[in-house]
Amino acid sequence: MIGFTVEKAARICDAELFGDGENSIINKIEIDSRAVSEGDMFVAFKGSNTDGHRFISSALEKGAACCLANYVPEGCKGPVIVVPDVEAALEKLTSAFRETIDIPVIGITGSVGKTTGKEMIASVVSEKFRTLKTYKNFNNTIGVPITMSQIGPEHEAAVVEMGINHPDEMCHLAVMVRPTIAVFTVMGHAHLEFLKSPEGVFREKTSMLKYMRDDAVAVVNGDDPLLDKLICRQRIIRYGLHSNADVRATDIVPNGNSIDCCISYMDRELHAEIPGFGNHMVYAALEAASVGFVLGLDDDQIKKGICSFKALEGRSNLIETSYISLIDDCYNANPDSARSSLDSMCNFKGRKVFIFGDMLELGENTKGMHADIGRYSNGRADLLITVGKLSYNAYEAFEGPKHSFATTDELLLKLDGLIEKGDTVLIKASRDSALFKVRDALKELGGGNSNG
Repeated sequence: MIGFTVEKAARICDAELFGDGENSIINKIEIDSRAVSEGDMFVAFKGSNTDGHRFISSALEKGAACCLANYVPEGCKGPVIVVPDVEAALEKLTSAFRETIDIPVIGITGSVGKTTGKEMIASVVSEKFRTLKTYKNFNNTIGVPITMSQIGPEHEAAVVEMGINHPDEMCHLAVMVRPTIAVFTVMGHAHLEFLKSPEGVFREKTSMLKYMRDDAVAVVNGDDPLLDKLICRQRIIRYGLHSNADVRATDIVPNGNSIDCCISYMDRELHAEIPGFGNHMVYAALEAASVGFVLGLDDDQIKKGICSFKALEGRSNLIETSYISLIDDCYNANPDSARSSLDSMCNFKGRKVFIFGDMLELGENTKGMHADIGRYSNGRADLLITVGKLSYNAYEAFEGPKHSFATTDELLLKLDGLIEKGDTVLIKASRDSALFKVRDALKELGGGNSNG
């Protein structure tokens, strides 16, 4: 947020400034007082477990330029920008800062594959531009301002993940990001508890386009039936596997922990080696290539960027140990991503074990969607292991060998006797299921020596 003084920030927020320091320059936004650096704006949120106002004095002692808060704690000398609604003020401030940014800003959203797509896009764009990207999955109304505030004069592009799960959330993100390129992954069966239907997800996610300029570009998954019908005033580039895609992948050949394919766009054609496995990785590469084409990267830069991609922990990360092949996909889950992961597992040899935990935020038909995954696992998994009440519906629908556990800790007690040497094991669940504990235990089976 270089260029904003404390006084200017207070003026933008239409707020009272308590204390001196109005001419200090704000560096970036920080919500963790332990991570405050000199010049940061510390934002004090009242959370369910703690109140950030308790740490205002500590943040100022560490050199924070100012704090943004609901009130000034007793004994604090400031400077503190006092507002009635911290989150709303942060949105105002970030939106105003966005007005000063004149670099390509790529916003990515969708129900599946946002973080993987963000990482792949950033890997490609970095081959030509000094690129800032969203840290981990800081993609909500608090995380997005943190990312945007870090854009400095050294950056030539930014890749920003935008995640929502409630109606009208996208407008708050879009006014802060206002992408020059918007990337849409899949409009699937996620967040249905609040958005009710895939059509509701589509309407909410694509509302971003209202906040984008006419000369912006929408990069959309043309294999998604809803996105394929998208009409907007911006130029649309469709990517996918079908012949009508503008950016298309053909000759897809899985090679263990990588995928070879040909990516074509207009009269250009390049051969890509994608680190990872599964169709979702091909789509991530297509998203990144599409952005690369728009931004003027040459074929070698796009190929190198795709090849340099590194998967994040818990997101379709293949871990080869001396005992098993472990597909770590335990960070998040919905019916679309679960089916995709099962399809990807089919490319592996040996016995296939599917460890499945509860999928959350699916709305009224949650039990039925879990049962559907159980039926979909027939013929794709040789052994199903479920963890949790919801995934028990998958257990009941699966027709092969199976085990069900109420909790992760119960499974951990039996895990060693269920997994055999040479197995391919897929772990899939929403992160609240805590199946990362199972992942960590599986890494150690047979003496460990894992890589991936």
